[in-house]
Amino acid sequence: MENSAQRIPPLRSRHYRRRTKLIRTFWIFFLGLVLCLGKLAAPHIALAQPSRVSPVDPLPPDTGAAGLKQMLLRLQTTARLMQVTAHPDDEDGGMLTLESRGKGVTTLLMSLTRGEGGQNKIGSNLFDVLGVLRALELTASDRYYGVEQRFSRVADFGYSKNPEETFQKWGGHDIALGDIVRVIRTFHPDVLIARFSGTERDGHGHHQASAILTKEAFRAAADPNRFPDQMKEGLQPWQPKKLYIGNVCGFGASTCPAENYTVKLNTGQLNPLLGMSYIQFAMEGLRHQLSQGAGGWSVEPGDRYTYYKLVDSVVPPSTDKDGHERDFFDGIDTSVQSLRSGFEAAAARELANIVTKTAEARSDMDKDPSGAAAPLLSIVDSLAHLENQVKSNNRTNNEDFSTRLQEKEQQAEAALNLSLNLSVDASLVQPATSDIPLQAQRELASISPGQKFTVRVTFHNGSTDSLQLGEIALKGGVEGGEVKRKLPLIAPNQDYQTEFQAELPANAGPTRPALHRNDPERDAVYVVDEPRYQTLPFPPSPFHVVTHYSVPDLARAHDISAARADVPQISASVLVSFAGEKGTEEKRPLSVTPIFSVELEPGEQIIPIANSSERPVRVGVSSNLTGAPTANLTLEAPAGWQIQPQQIPVALNQRGEKKDFEFKVVPGSLREGHTEVRAVLAAGGKNYTEGYTLVTREDLANAYYFQPAIQRVSIVDVKLPKNLKVAYIPGAGDEIPTVLQQIGVDLSILPAEKLASEDLSRYGTIVLGIRAYDTQKDVIANNKKLLDYVSAGGTLIVQYNAGAGDFNNGHFTPFSTQLSRGRVSVEDAPVEILAPEDSVFRYPNRITQHDFDGWVQERGLYFMDQWDSNFKPLLSSHDPGEQPLKGGLLRAQYGKGTYIYAGYAFFRQLPAGVPGAIRLYVNLLSAGH
Repeated sequence: MENSAQRIPPLRSRHYRRRTKLIRTFWIFFLGLVLCLGKLAAPHIALAQPSRVSPVDPLPPDTGAAGLKQMLLRLQTTARLMQVTAHPDDEDGGMLTLESRGKGVTTLLMSLTRGEGGQNKIGSNLFDVLGVLRALELTASDRYYGVEQRFSRVADFGYSKNPEETFQKWGGHDIALGDIVRVIRTFHPDVLIARFSGTERDGHGHHQASAILTKEAFRAAADPNRFPDQMKEGLQPWQPKKLYIGNVCGFGASTCPAENYTVKLNTGQLNPLLGMSYIQFAMEGLRHQLSQGAGGWSVEPGDRYTYYKLVDSVVPPSTDKDGHERDFFDGIDTSVQSLRSGFEAAAARELANIVTKTAEARSDMDKDPSGAAAPLLSIVDSLAHLENQVKSNNRTNNEDFSTRLQEKEQQAEAALNLSLNLSVDASLVQPATSDIPLQAQRELASISPGQKFTVRVTFHNGSTDSLQLGEIALKGGVEGGEVKRKLPLIAPNQDYQTEFQAELPANAGPTRPALHRNDPERDAVYVVDEPRYQTLPFPPSPFHVVTHYSVPDLARAHDISAARADVPQISASVLVSFAGEKGTEEKRPLSVTPIFSVELEPGEQIIPIANSSERPVRVGVSSNLTGAPTANLTLEAPAGWQIQPQQIPVALNQRGEKKDFEFKVVPGSLREGHTEVRAVLAAGGKNYTEGYTLVTREDLANAYYFQPAIQRVSIVDVKLPKNLKVAYIPGAGDEIPTVLQQIGVDLSILPAEKLASEDLSRYGTIVLGIRAYDTQKDVIANNKKLLDYVSAGGTLIVQYNAGAGDFNNGHFTPFSTQLSRGRVSVEDAPVEILAPEDSVFRYPNRITQHDFDGWVQERGLYFMDQWDSNFKPLLSSHDPGEQPLKGGLLRAQYGKGTYIYAGYAFFRQLPAGVPGAIRLYVNLLSAGH
């Protein structure tokens, strides 16, 4: 058996940690599954994986003739739709895909939270770094749905049973409501849709709250007296035309009473351009949400219906005699010519030309995609003329017209580029990196202030016409030659290549999320750092190339005069390429990161008052710039703490170089509470006090999670039993062993696969990690051995399992029990000690009511609701308005030993350094001894 110090990874604060393997609780998984079954109309669950399409390359239906048909479909309508949900994976992907890809509707999905309060089925990321991962996963799904993505400032703080608790955590209605209103005023939807109903039928309190807020936002967005600060920023009131709610028949319902819905949509109908149904294509996107457990979901062919009910409207009724509509946009004029309202006849003529030429392009492309180029060039020209007219007549105050006009310009240019088969590739020129590990290559997909770099641009003319390049510009605030003019005529099927030599200014800011939480374990609202991007998933790609061109022969042949010199155009983000897995090539947008990243290890430290001896603190420093300035590294600790050495010189000469530096810290006089140790790296006249972590995956784009260079220290008054050896059998993965090691428990990690051969009598107590029976078949296979160990005098602690049915059918407990999904989601819900005389509350630590203060996220989950009389309930707790739950901590004497079931959320409390939870857990380890 290896010593615990050799096997246990260092503890990291839960919003920093990377190494533990945590699995989502069954309740969250179950809800996600049920929601998905409902929104995706009861799909068949089959083994599948997300597609291996590059996260930066267009999807096949968005390229070639299929992509051109999709873009022409969008050009025909001005319809705009917005759906609001609570979390990633709540979305009605089938409906979104039908509206966007089937009807050409400009569609936006707003998720109030990033799902940061859940658990992760595929890795160790939790809290805000999990939110970054889930935002990446959702934006990967969005590409399939064909939608834009927005978020609000409120966070997923864990499961909530009602909207009242949700609003209390979110600081009332107005923070989330203001964000929904902001997005409505920016996006200008004609139709607003709440994914949920705002009733108890929705289950999760976040779900109910999202619908309640969406209903309120429908009218609030049009009221200039609501959120007037947004008006000062330049936003204008906007009134959507219609409001719908979802979940009107219950998730997964195959039928729905006629009176319950207004719109019924068949997302199971086949779309030839997609090669499958809308719901199936949506599922291709949803499978990228692996942290939600969606990697194995799929949908069989056939009809799949989704239902929505109209609950508010500012347009005349358009329902039939049964109260139904065919479509969300019934009664709303979404034609391109509807934009002419309030404008002069010249504008109306341009709009009429756009309509005519769009129909012409659709007809011509059926014979040959290149045949659509001429009418599309005319459309681009008409849109440019129209924009000039609007500006010259001082009509720019019509924000909605400008929004929709810009959208049509982008769609027309995209369609023209597809019809001409044009492409632009912009890539960072860098030394060969094939001998560098893949993760290190991914981490090098960024540059830092002061760095010189080269961008190679390749323009491909795949058309049958010669193209005149106007100019090529490198955008991104760089220093050097950013614009190239006097460019040549490019013959058909020819390339033009050029390079930009640039330098990133010393004051360039990093590519980072626009908001953060100071305490991700407790804060339910984010702090906004960059208002411009506060509702975006991530800031836009910082570097891109824009190429202007003209088609002289085509323009002359069809008597098209250029309205503006800067149209048409084609653009591309600057990408970094490197060798991926299995010989593939990976590409990621070029980002900006600070020169240095500074990170403390461990990120969280638990110090018992009785043991204030010297402790090592490691600081990892990495550099993203070759020739980075030399630096000095120091630690800042509470007054009275001793630090050796006072400072450490740091020299990192090569880009990508990383080194660890160690300080010795002796705590001063200790009192129970929380404090911090900070690291500061001084280099080049600047202090670096943050670390950043790359969050990515083969199927996802890159994002960086930034965290302060601190070690959160929890000082705990805890007494330990003497001469007690503990074995911990990991389940789904948690950090309880690391905490126990830090406070001095004699603990060994016992892998489940070694359980059969291990002499269990060596240990006084054995602990099963969270979800051990759910995830470790060897635990199930050796359950009798574990019970025999208890009968012989050992103590066994079984922590929560999520698969209630399998657990109950397995009869794993020594006496009969019934595991339920009962939980106490309010972390400060009252706790009653039912058996104060029990040794669990007396040895080696005296447990009182104060030991239940300061808990985080929840009290517990998956409590027993039935148990044999041999079990003694030790605690009782319940959420407000509910009956007491006594099955969260049960103790039984079995033979000579002690069996304990613990559903309380120690896996959250111990890493957070909650003193009372640590003391109670140590007492559980000591039970029976």
